Amino acid sequence: MILSWLIIVVLILAGTYYLMNAREIQLFGGITSHVDTDEKVVALTFDDGPTDKTGEILELLDTYDATATFFLIGKEMEEHPEEVAQIIEAGHGIGNHSYSHKRMIFKSPSFIEKEIRRTDALIRKAGYDGEIDFRPPNGKKLVMLPYYLYKHDKDTIMWNLEPDSEFTSVEDKVRYVADHVEGGSIILMHPMYDGSGKEMKAVEGILKELSSKGYTFVTVKELKEYEQD
Repeated sequence: MILSWLIIVVLILAGTYYLMNAREIQLFGGITSHVDTDEKVVALTFDDGPTDKTGEILELLDTYDATATFFLIGKEMEEHPEEVAQIIEAGHGIGNHSYSHKRMIFKSPSFIEKEIRRTDALIRKAGYDGEIDFRPPNGKKLVMLPYYLYKHDKDTIMWNLEPDSEFTSVEDKVRYVADHVEGGSIILMHPMYDGSGKEMKAVEGILKELSSKGYTFVTVKELKEYEQD
């Protein structure tokens, strides 16, 4: 009997861990980690910030005629309003990455609502009128967060390529993306707090490599329009 209960507990914990980290599955609402399409289009996405690195990122995107989606943190938006305006003026997409960037698992419904609504309000106040999708901090979600997003008609945006989690060198990151990219991929990068400059070089390498392969960089919203029936 005790062994049976132990097995049940282990299975529940394993299931919870899997669901918390799954990129393609959640209990409620829409979740997107990539799009099924034969077109050579990808979505380059940046988490966190904005910071004083924003201008450099925007210049790099402009050089390659690329459009991206920035998943921004509310408290960082309050500290860097000019950078938010620059993102909007350049025509890029903006997503909600919570207000405080605290993991949104085992949190109360009121905490989740406050984190999302507060950041949505800041995005609208900055003048952005596009669709606001949500990306969970650290990609973690269980029950309450997906349920809130479902009730408020928001999609959870994940990714299928995250070179930062696989490699540390610029060359390896670029090679990893080049070897695994396909039409409809969503690429996650973290250049906002790049003190060494290595992440920015990786972003540039990915832009250069994929552009040479004929890929076009679009926003997440635009990418979803390529979804095949």
